[in-house]
Amino acid sequence: MTSYQTKQIGIWLRVSTDDQVKGESLEVHEHRARSYADSKGWNVAEVYRLEAVSGKSVIDHPEAKRMIADIAEGKISGLIFSKLARLSRNNRELLQFADIFQKYNADLVSLAESIDTSTPAGRMFYNMLAAMANWEREEISARIQASVPIRAKLGRSLGGQAPYGYKWVDKKLVIDEIEAPIRLLIFNLFKEHKRRRTVARLLNEMGHRTRNGAKWSDTSVTRLLQDTSAKGIKKANYTRQGLRGGGWVEKPESEWVYNEIDPIVPIELWDEVNSTIKELQVTGERKPRSAVTLFGGYAECECGSKMYVKYRTPKFCCTKCKRKIPMDALESCFHSELQSYVFSPEELIRSDTSTRTHIAELQAQIRSHTETIQRVDKEIDGLLTLYNKEAIDERGFQKRYKALGDRHSQLSDELPTLSQKLSKLEQSIQSQASLISESQGLAERFPKLNQAEKRLIVETLLDKVVIYDDSVEFIFYFTPNAVSPKPPFGSDSNKATQPQGFMAAIN
Repeated sequence: MTSYQTKQIGIWLRVSTDDQVKGESLEVHEHRARSYADSKGWNVAEVYRLEAVSGKSVIDHPEAKRMIADIAEGKISGLIFSKLARLSRNNRELLQFADIFQKYNADLVSLAESIDTSTPAGRMFYNMLAAMANWEREEISARIQASVPIRAKLGRSLGGQAPYGYKWVDKKLVIDEIEAPIRLLIFNLFKEHKRRRTVARLLNEMGHRTRNGAKWSDTSVTRLLQDTSAKGIKKANYTRQGLRGGGWVEKPESEWVYNEIDPIVPIELWDEVNSTIKELQVTGERKPRSAVTLFGGYAECECGSKMYVKYRTPKFCCTKCKRKIPMDALESCFHSELQSYVFSPEELIRSDTSTRTHIAELQAQIRSHTETIQRVDKEIDGLLTLYNKEAIDERGFQKRYKALGDRHSQLSDELPTLSQKLSKLEQSIQSQASLISESQGLAERFPKLNQAEKRLIVETLLDKVVIYDDSVEFIFYFTPNAVSPKPPFGSDSNKATQPQGFMAAIN
């Protein structure tokens, strides 16, 4: 019965974003198709709209699936589109469409090319034009690929997001004042804790989130730590898309392009952090957590291994060469070393510079924290507006509001801590002048201090302590000025002479 009725057809509308800008809107294409249908006496039963959709692959688009279902059900028996490239630019998909329409005795009608697939000549012409459309797409892709190395060498954007901590401004990478302090914080946290998972946990507890609003993970932390953009080297043109739409694969290193940008992290810190990461990848060992003993995390064996206090044993032990030293003997050596430790004006200048750098970093973190809190506030206000307009349901509102509320609380709780750290550092700058005289009496006061106060002195002055068979070497951040000449032990004047009974205590 339907064969004697008016022919039911569909109209296929697809334009890209660029086409819309040029004025080739969906309405223009629809008007042309309806005029043609009227001239043939056909009835327009359905319109399939694909706005701002690339022609590279459309067959899995919801509108394409709806169109194919309508053909199978007999709802339409033909499809009108303005030109072949509007249906698809993929040769394989064009042939698939042709096979589907032929299977259900439906026609494909292209207005620009005057194609009618119900005839053998029309089908042959259709196949030829489909091949040309595919060739055109591959030519465009080839031209784009050829321009990539040139644009990369000029430091221009190759598409995609800027690295975390940066933003694109006038096609150039510049430092993002909100994200950059967080990226520097990631490096400092890893330097302190040596654990990427710990860094991720601390960032989440502080209320920080990734650029897309997700929580930090050890994977996202690792990626930012290893990315060279942080130290001012942007790598480009080092990947390409795999064959047949596969994933991204790495290009030969000879094709990589490097551009200099403003660094977020000092190169020394970047190198130190990545050296630690490589060590962890090779050995598979996990760095120990911060110890509560006086020299925990600072004691190192002559063989290069860290030394730890074993359970129920008051001695630092090397698991590799079995060297050991009692904790009280090590503290006695440190006490003796403090007697000659006096700050010089030059050392104070170095300390002052380091402290002021830390102050600047904290100030940047506080600014970033404050701006992030304001941004979260705006997101909450926007969410409330959507809820009031009934744009989202109550369940969706509660889920998103809880996430934003938790993050706001974390950020707000962390801000006073940062401000307190900043205040302490600013106070330490003011009290630097008195450090010379105070350092002279440090050894006399040391035995009277509690464990926490002693530990603070160790963290302030000491870089590490190396344990030998018959001596101990304390390596300070600043080389101390000796008050009086001290007899060297062996060939190294930095090795501390052991207290009486030291060898007996070790054995």
